Amino acid sequence: MAVPEVVFGFGAHSMVDDGPELLRMAQRADRDGLDVFSLSDHPYLGARLDAYATIGFVLGQTRRLAGFANVTNLPTRPAPMLARTVTTLSALSGGRIVLGAGAGGIWDRITDMGVPRLSPGDAVDAFEEAIVLVKALSGGGGPVTYRGRFHRVERIEPAPVPAPPVWTGSVGRRSLAATGRVADGWIPGHAADWFSERYRTSRPVIDEAAAAVGRDPREIRTVFNLPGRVADRPLAATRSADGRWIGGSVDQWVEELTGAVLEHGASGFMLFSPGGGTPDPVTLGRWGGEIVPAVREAIAR
Repeated sequence: MAVPEVVFGFGAHSMVDDGPELLRMAQRADRDGLDVFSLSDHPYLGARLDAYATIGFVLGQTRRLAGFANVTNLPTRPAPMLARTVTTLSALSGGRIVLGAGAGGIWDRITDMGVPRLSPGDAVDAFEEAIVLVKALSGGGGPVTYRGRFHRVERIEPAPVPAPPVWTGSVGRRSLAATGRVADGWIPGHAADWFSERYRTSRPVIDEAAAAVGRDPREIRTVFNLPGRVADRPLAATRSADGRWIGGSVDQWVEELTGAVLEHGASGFMLFSPGGGTPDPVTLGRWGGEIVPAVREAIAR
């Protein structure tokens, strides 16, 4: 499945009891023509649904919606097995999978899972190796031998399935540079948007690293996790005192996102609730049924 030039989706942080509601929301998003849904990946939290089991379940009951873990906790998911997981999901769903990748942030909980603690620098190096290895184990070809510092395989046959797009949640400078070298997309951390200092100072690091290895920086999309509410009437202010987007009417959303695409190079938006959690079904319906079609029409013009 080709990923659209600009993608629209929603994000969820789903507990075990939320499964039926999540499926209903995903099926509604699928009918409304949204492109992707995401789940957070915190395997040390027993009350949360496992991201990849849930993605597979939802993909089996939708037709066009893609799924991804926003972002995969790579330290707890060995890269060779992750490669098998995402290529299998891709094969079964017709390519409806994106690999979200992160170096791991909550190391006290990660080590509770029996994973050895890595220094921040080593965690980034392991993250970059994992992305390289997942791509090497995709797309067919001869057996792969890879001998990195953190990941090693000996003569492993790649899956005859193309690697999915890889979107990272990079924050630090080293991780951003790795994104520029090996990834296909970037999700700015802490719900940063196109006006934020974090975005303005981070995106050039990605672009410079991409260019240094001969890549076109424009190939690396920026997908924004975007919390906000959809109001019935225009808001006097659509941004908080610190400049963060808080939402607005349908028309205000459409104007803001159209400008983000046409003026700031945004190539994706994942709707979250104002507090950063799962949007409610009514808001998701207005997102998929009103805002997204209008933005698509505006950028097509």
